[in-house]
Amino acid sequence: MARVLVVDDDHTVREVVVSYLRAHQHDVVEAVDGESALSAMREEPADLVVLDLMLPGIDGIEVCRRLRTISDVPVIMLTALGEETDRVAGLEVGADDYVTKPFSPRELALRVDSVLRRTVTPPAPRRLVDGDLVVDEAAHTAHRGGVALALTAREFDLLRFLLANPGTAYSRDDLLRQVWGWSVGDHSTVTVHVRRLREKIERDPTRPTRLSTVWGVGYRWEATDE
Repeated sequence: MARVLVVDDDHTVREVVVSYLRAHQHDVVEAVDGESALSAMREEPADLVVLDLMLPGIDGIEVCRRLRTISDVPVIMLTALGEETDRVAGLEVGADDYVTKPFSPRELALRVDSVLRRTVTPPAPRRLVDGDLVVDEAAHTAHRGGVALALTAREFDLLRFLLANPGTAYSRDDLLRQVWGWSVGDHSTVTVHVRRLREKIERDPTRPTRLSTVWGVGYRWEATDE
């Protein structure tokens, strides 16, 4: 059983989401705005946060940004806007997934289960090394040159997958499916996380040598001799 914090000022939406998540055997707590959500996380941290983008007072983007300063808890963003810029904004501040309103409560519950499987279930011990880059799957940590990298859960999954499969070109659809388990999804999800990952692992993110672009295909991990 995982502890899930649901943050939405719409009582009806909250009621439906909470009902479905409890049916999936999760311990669910609720918050009606950003301030109460942040307080709840400080008092008793959740394993995952379902966070509405449009909140009174502090909006969901700012709540996610503040959460990232105190926790790496997975965040699924809810948005009624459906615009790519809003989805990207959520990903930029560290959201792990998003669902656009109106949505199927069953789909949201399945997304929650999927994210929790990736981030809560302990992985089999494995240590991946490429030059000065070291990924410890069991500890869920990544280091470059001995310095710990601050990665979101989704960034870590992407790095781990690519590092374990060097030299193979993957399309954005491949990465959505094989890294995050999505049968469908927005390609901007991959694009944003590739860019964010490059900023953390490349000497010059504008001229990547590790996570390269394969034009017309997608991306490929280039093993390094560093």
